[in-house]
Amino acid sequence: MTDHYRRSGDEGDQRHRPTPYPGYSDPAPYPPPPAYAPASATTAEPRAEHRRARRPVALLAAVAIAAAAVGGGTATLVQRLTGDDPAPTATGGVTGTSVSQSSKGTVAGVAQAVSPSIVEISATSNSGKSTGSGVIITGDGEIVTNNHVIAGSSEIKVRLSDGKTYDAEVVGTDPGKDLALIKLQGASGLKAATLGDSDKVRVGDQVVAIGSPEGLTGTVTSGIVSALDRDVTVAKDEGRQQPDPRQGWPFEFGGQQFNGDTGDSKTTYKAIQTDASLNPGNSGGALINMNGEIIGINSAMYSPSAATGSTAGSVGLGFAIPVNTVKADLDALRSGSGSGT
Repeated sequence: MTDHYRRSGDEGDQRHRPTPYPGYSDPAPYPPPPAYAPASATTAEPRAEHRRARRPVALLAAVAIAAAAVGGGTATLVQRLTGDDPAPTATGGVTGTSVSQSSKGTVAGVAQAVSPSIVEISATSNSGKSTGSGVIITGDGEIVTNNHVIAGSSEIKVRLSDGKTYDAEVVGTDPGKDLALIKLQGASGLKAATLGDSDKVRVGDQVVAIGSPEGLTGTVTSGIVSALDRDVTVAKDEGRQQPDPRQGWPFEFGGQQFNGDTGDSKTTYKAIQTDASLNPGNSGGALINMNGEIIGINSAMYSPSAATGSTAGSVGLGFAIPVNTVKADLDALRSGSGSGT
């Protein structure tokens, strides 16, 4: 009887079968119990399906968040390392003579930004013709230069970096500071230079000089600030011309005279000393920091008095009038005079 109920795979179910008795008729064998999965597996399966359905969405969201965090962090890190501020345009450039973000801190970037604001000045007087440089400070053609560049002139011609030539007239002069303001006739839409703050200049700062030495318009040189507050004495005689076209305007420094006799009429000012190469014709041009801001007006440079031919020229000893002196004098120059005598 026992064998009657035993089927393959049912050995474990014999304890659940009824005990046979006389006259008992055995019904059809019990079907095997349903192969129910454990309760935990039964409830976990749908959750696994939900997890599989949600996983791509959750993964994409996590990746997007991570990418945004890394991207923002990278941009911030780059800005901190380079010192660049976020720019609303592709070039990051702004109006005026400011250097574009991509060229900031380079001589090439400064030259490209500021050169359109530097001009060549040719002044004619009874004594002859002299050449110097100037800096455009307004879009309608106000130009700052040295007084000795235009002193005693009867005619002034100005050539821009693009080759255009204008007549100019003297607005005001300040021989005591060796400064002058001239104005182009009929000019408009010019690129004005940005005037910086010479009080922030430090010894060792890199600088760029732009001018027209020997009539070579737009010549760019570079160097550093060698010293500050140098006492420089220059001649201020009206109509005085350079004694030698290869030498600069006469000046005194450290008790010595350079480039000839300064004469009886002279003035002393505090100057920025630079080793940027300056030559005759650089007078009135710009000394510029690496942000493209004017920090000085080049006014005096030393050339050995005995030098001739190829040995004449810059020996790395040049001086510039601090731009803060220029800014303080502008109102007086615009009124037709200067604040000094």
